[in-house]
Parts: sequence; structure tokens; C-alpha cells
Amino acid sequence: MHSTLSPTKRERRKEARPGELLDAALSLFVEKGFAATRVEEVAARAGVSKGTLFLYFPSKEELFKAVVRETIAGRFGEWNDELAAFEGDSAELLRFTMNAWWERIGMTAASGITKLVMSEAGTFPEIASFYQHEVIDPGRELLKRVLQRGIDRSEFRPMDLDSAVYSLIAPMVFLLMWKHSMAPCCPPSDRLDPKAFLDTQVGLLLDGMRVREEHKPSKKISP
Repeated sequence: MHSTLSPTKRERRKEARPGELLDAALSLFVEKGFAATRVEEVAARAGVSKGTLFLYFPSKEELFKAVVRETIAGRFGEWNDELAAFEGDSAELLRFTMNAWWERIGMTAASGITKLVMSEAGTFPEIASFYQHEVIDPGRELLKRVLQRGIDRSEFRPMDLDSAVYSLIAPMVFLLMWKHSMAPCCPPSDRLDPKAFLDTQVGLLLDGMRVREEHKPSKKISP
């Protein structure tokens, strides 16, 4: 039986396959983890044969790396360009950066990759090393640039950038763990508002926990 697809449609279908495979792989990796995901399942979900999958990705590890690059690592160039073009002050930039991360990663299926890596790093150290190099290191450098910008413009006080960066990363990681581990178990009344949480965290980091001068109680004068 001859295919009913025209040559043009076949080419379009072929061009779409890598994206369909990556979408299927992301979904399964987040659902089942790296170890439990089989390439046969990925191929079936994408509607292709296992042989077709291997034409594009020679191993499950390479498939995972391609997923990370497509959804997270490959976007750092765009994000660094946004940082360079930002015209507001550095406090506004920091808020923008944290909220953009949640909207572009935290709210998407890619948010589950961090939990996967943390859970399976001991079993698959090569995956952890790849994630460190492709995601954590560039992310840390981007946040350092935001903080250094504030210092250079006299908007932030001098600080230990390495420690300060981890203070920014910590609430991000918490939100990912909450979303994929704790949230399904929480009653609606205990659900976090991620944007409100991030805004609060950024506010505490920017201003510390000092009472501002205008909010300090006035001293009572003894008669």
C-alpha cells in the first residue's frame, strides 16, 4: 500500500519528529525518572519506531541531554541578551529575572528536570555532571551578573557573590521541590502562590529584615 502523504507532507513530518520525540521524552522523564523511562516508550508516545528515535538520538543519555538543551540550557543566550538590554534599576532586574524563570521554566514541564537530576545524581553521575555544566553553572553566572550590575551602579552594597547567588537559587529549588513533591499532598488552603513567594524572597534579600527608618517606632520622651 502506498503512503497517502505527499512528498512535501512527508518532509514536514520528518522535520517535526525531533521536536515530537523531545516533547515525549520530557513528559516521560518527568513522570517516571531517567532510569525508569525506556526509549521504546518515548518512541511510542511520539508515534514512531525505536529505530527512528535512534536516527536522531543514539542513546537515552543523548536524548536526555537534548531535552535539557531544548528546554533550559539552550535559552541562556536569549536570557543574557535580555539582561544586557534591561533598562531599569537592578532591583527591578532581579525581580524580573526571578519571575521570568518561574514563568518560563517553573510553570512548564521542564521544572521537573531539576528534581529528576537531584533524585538520580548518585546513580547517573554523568547526567548530574552534564546538568551542572549546562544549567547550574550558566544560571549561577547569569545571577552573578545581575548582582554585579547592582554593585557597579551603586544600587547594591558589595557582597560575597557566590553566597548571594545561592541565596537566590535556594527559593527556586524549593519551589521546584514543592511543585513536584509537596504540592500534590497539600490541601488547597496550604498551596503556595509561587509568584508571591518569589516576590517575598526577593524583597527580603534586597532589603534584609531591617525595619526601615520611616517605619521605626518613635521614641517616647520621658516627662
